[in-house]
Amino acid sequence: MKRTLHGVTLAAVLFTGGVSLAQSATPAAKPAAKGMADFKGFMAPTDPKAFLERLHYINQSEIKQAELAQKTSENPDVKSYAKMMIDSHTAADKQVMDFAKTQKMTLADMPKPANDMEKKAMAADKAHMEKLQTLKGMPFDSCYMANQVGAHDDAIGKVMAAKQGMTSAPAEMTTMLTQLSQELPKHRDMAYQTLGKLPQTMGVGGSGMQGGSMDHGSMNHGSPGSMGGSMGGSTGTTGGSMGGSTGTTGGATKTK
Repeated sequence: MKRTLHGVTLAAVLFTGGVSLAQSATPAAKPAAKGMADFKGFMAPTDPKAFLERLHYINQSEIKQAELAQKTSENPDVKSYAKMMIDSHTAADKQVMDFAKTQKMTLADMPKPANDMEKKAMAADKAHMEKLQTLKGMPFDSCYMANQVGAHDDAIGKVMAAKQGMTSAPAEMTTMLTQLSQELPKHRDMAYQTLGKLPQTMGVGGSGMQGGSMDHGSMNHGSPGSMGGSMGGSTGTTGGSMGGSTGTTGGATKTK
């Protein structure tokens, strides 16, 4: 698989943020804010309801973008990836909403930003969706798939932060986080592979996008070329929360 990526790929990652409330890495010496858990610079709320709202937001954002990709893209690999995202995130969102119902929680569709960083990230998510709606052909495919890599890196990182911080969460919540930490790196890897299949027109040297590896320590569910370690972000996803190679994950991303 070719590892050189389009200039538009780099632009998509650096300027559009990620669907998963993209989180820049915080300095190691700076402790996490009260009510927030930190995992290698990725932060997530320790309150179950607040984190479930973010999962719901991520799922709905992924579904909407994937539906747009199904309608807009003419690339069979991109359309296949988008179909997988619709199916997977629809099922994941049902699990989130069903669990919230058992806990008598009403989840907001748009989480209240915990800080200025989240506020800016959510604004970037909105801008990214608006940008996708104006694109066609390969510019759409490159922008969509590049963002998918970074968004999953962010998501993976947030899930890992939540797993680390929610020490007294209900058993169902713990199980859900474990499932996400296993599935999201797979999504991130698929996004990276699909991105690599797109026609190459302009190499991006030194962007942090090459190599496709993000080290999340204890997680080793990604296949070669995707995760060195995992909802840390798989895109730079995830980061993860939900591994990364895009360079949007700050110090948590390692390039081979």
